[in-house]
Amino acid sequence: MKLYELSPAVGSSKAPKRKGRGHASGNGKTAGKGHKGQNARSGGGVRPGFEGGQMPLYRRLPKRGFTNIFAKKYVEVNVEELNRFDTGTEITAEVLKDSGVISKINDGIVILGRGELEKGLTVKAKRFTKTAEEKITKAGGKVEVI
Repeated sequence: MKLYELSPAVGSSKAPKRKGRGHASGNGKTAGKGHKGQNARSGGGVRPGFEGGQMPLYRRLPKRGFTNIFAKKYVEVNVEELNRFDTGTEITAEVLKDSGVISKINDGIVILGRGELEKGLTVKAKRFTKTAEEKITKAGGKVEVI
C-alpha cells in the first residue's frame, strides 16, 4: 500500500458547498444569505441570547443566591476508596492523583466516612469528617491535617 493509494471510505466525506459561484450552483448571487438585512452583511448576525429587542430570557428570570468567589473547592474522597493502597502507605493528595482516585487536587482533599477501611494507612488531607477519622484510627492508621 502506497500513500497515494489511500482514500476515504465511500460516502464518508462530502464536497464542500461552493457559495457565490453562479446561478447553476444553486448557491450563486446572494450565496444563500437572501436579500440585504443584518444576516446578509459581513460580520452580521446577533449575539447568543438576543431575542430581537424583546427582553431576553436570562434577564426576565429572577436571580437568586450568591456565589462566594473566595470559597475553597475541596475534592471529596471516601474512606472505602483508600482500600486499594497497601498497608502502611502514606496517602497524600499527589498519591491519590497519581493512582487515579482523583483527577484534580483543587484547594485540597477532604476525607469522607462512607464505607469501611481494612488497612492501617497514614492519611494526610486538609479536612476529615468525624466518622472518617474514627474509621482510619480504628483500622490502625494515622490522621494528619495539613
